[in-house]
Amino acid sequence: MTSFLRSDRSRPVAIWLFVVAALVFCMVVVGGATRLTDSGLSITEWKPIMGALPPMSEAAWQANFELYKEIPQYKLVNAGMSLEAYKTIFWWEWGHRLLGRLIGAAFAIPFAFFLIRGMIPRRLIWRCGALLLLGGLQGLVGWWMVSSGLSERVSVAPERLMTHLGLALALFILLVWTALDAWAGSPRIEERSPWRGWAMAFLGAVFFQSLLGALVAGNDAGLVYNDWPLMNGHFWPDAYLGKGLWGTLAHSQGAVQLHHRLVAYGLFAAGIALGVMTYRARHLPREAKVAGLAVAVVVALQAGLGVWTLMAQVPLALGVLHQAGAAVLLAVATTFAWRVRRP
Repeated sequence: MTSFLRSDRSRPVAIWLFVVAALVFCMVVVGGATRLTDSGLSITEWKPIMGALPPMSEAAWQANFELYKEIPQYKLVNAGMSLEAYKTIFWWEWGHRLLGRLIGAAFAIPFAFFLIRGMIPRRLIWRCGALLLLGGLQGLVGWWMVSSGLSERVSVAPERLMTHLGLALALFILLVWTALDAWAGSPRIEERSPWRGWAMAFLGAVFFQSLLGALVAGNDAGLVYNDWPLMNGHFWPDAYLGKGLWGTLAHSQGAVQLHHRLVAYGLFAAGIALGVMTYRARHLPREAKVAGLAVAVVVALQAGLGVWTLMAQVPLALGVLHQAGAAVLLAVATTFAWRVRRP
């Protein structure tokens, strides 16, 4: 009976999806802090259910600490660490995992409720189901990432960190887009203007730049070449090449930082150009122009913040703020790409 009442849009569903997107944004920020504090390997076991509870006794704390002492990060980097210092990094990683569990519940429980009540627009049901599956996959990818740093490395593999962050940001984009669709309903006529292609290309470039940023973080490449606009006085870093092509693209500190810089310059120019052109465009609706101007403002702020973060050698506050800025830019670019599809 409820299926006949299902409309093309649902404001409650949209609000739910926006809330989940906000939680994913928080997850990205906390994940950045976890990485910057080198806390991601402090929990060496994956217990999706029982791991929701932190150690409840001194003996339990000591048992977790003993497990941490067995991995290379403790032996080669943190040897002699006290139990109190271990608790600090433990809480970062535990909080990150707990937030992931909360996001799962915040999505799955309302999804079941809205589905039973027939409140989700029919065209969005499959998309919400796909988001649920991707969220579950994110948990597996997170453990796959952590496991790379438990036996032979003192940190997680950069390419696995990139995959983990990339999936989180893809979920964030899809949540924002789907929430906008649920709020406004399907467009009566989709706009076939050149803006659609440019907007999607810019969104893709921002996402790609975020992946490059993950490689910078995974290689601690923000801690070297801390001058700007040159790199130790040169345009091209002196230690660019790694061991083979993949070693250069994914594991060379000089290469990943240079690539991140070069794409940032292109994004800065493209974002400013989009803002100016949308402001001057005659046939774009006002909301699209506002979104285009927002793209220009955010990309300029993010570029300036990136330079500041690099030259300050990535302090925790700036590093977290820069990662949050990337998510904000993705949200604004997503909104712009969504809006220009509508007349």
